Amino acid sequence: MKRVAVIMGGISPERDVSLTSGKACIAGLREAGYDAFAIDVGANIRALVAALDPAPDAVFNALHGSNGEDGRVQGLLELLRIPYTHSGVLASAIAMDKAMAKTMFAAAGLRCPDGRLASVGELRKGDPLPRPFVIKPNDEGSSVGVRIVLEGDNAPLLPADWSFGEMVLVEPYIPGHELTVAVMAGRPLAVTELKPHQGFYDYTAKYTDGKTAHLIPAPIPDVVAEAAMEMARIAHRTLGCRGVSRSDMRWDDRQRGSEGLYLLEVNTQPGMTPLSLVPEQAKYCGIGFPELVGWMVENARCDG
Repeated sequence: MKRVAVIMGGISPERDVSLTSGKACIAGLREAGYDAFAIDVGANIRALVAALDPAPDAVFNALHGSNGEDGRVQGLLELLRIPYTHSGVLASAIAMDKAMAKTMFAAAGLRCPDGRLASVGELRKGDPLPRPFVIKPNDEGSSVGVRIVLEGDNAPLLPADWSFGEMVLVEPYIPGHELTVAVMAGRPLAVTELKPHQGFYDYTAKYTDGKTAHLIPAPIPDVVAEAAMEMARIAHRTLGCRGVSRSDMRWDDRQRGSEGLYLLEVNTQPGMTPLSLVPEQAKYCGIGFPELVGWMVENARCDG
């Protein structure tokens, strides 16, 4: 029986989500026949190294946010020569740097919203783009810190206690539909449309039951669905992702065909909570949760 360490928790703003993901993964792995156990990762990296001795057969990485999906813990696992799930060091680091990832997507011919990095100081002085636009941390996930700035909005662009870095990504707001596509083994699974009952698809809408409707398959034209799945496949390949990823998109239905489809970002560590999208799409394709997490463990590896 394979011993699988599920690393979870961490010190990012997404700690609670990671703990929920990790607990679900442990239950699924045990149901699939693995000897799965939890390691709650904190700020003490030496404690993590100690917890991984003796080395398990694989690490299931259920961490989210900084230190968990930005290439750092992946680098540690490479040095320890322990196979791990999800993408490797380089793909993880690039995907977490949204501005850098957008540069690669553009080079691959993928349509992304125009935008740029702006300093906190610049945003304190006024609008960096015509409204409406979106402000987001350049290296956080789960919509942490994201804000849509609309016409007539008189609130400060950033809160006084902004803690997500000196450089901030600003992009034009794309109206329309919120879409997401999971990619598993290089193959897109399905397109889900996300319809929050109020507001936009922020952290609360993602992780609070009943806040958002998940429509799968998305009720969109076939040409748009096909374009979205192809966009996700190319984005996964462009970053060099492995295992499972999830691409988030917006579709402006006022434009012809799939011309209004925009790639926002790729998540190399998609959530695995009961409300998460990858398990939902896998189930839609006939892949149960224990089978999904088992496949991820069997495809765990080191890149070095």
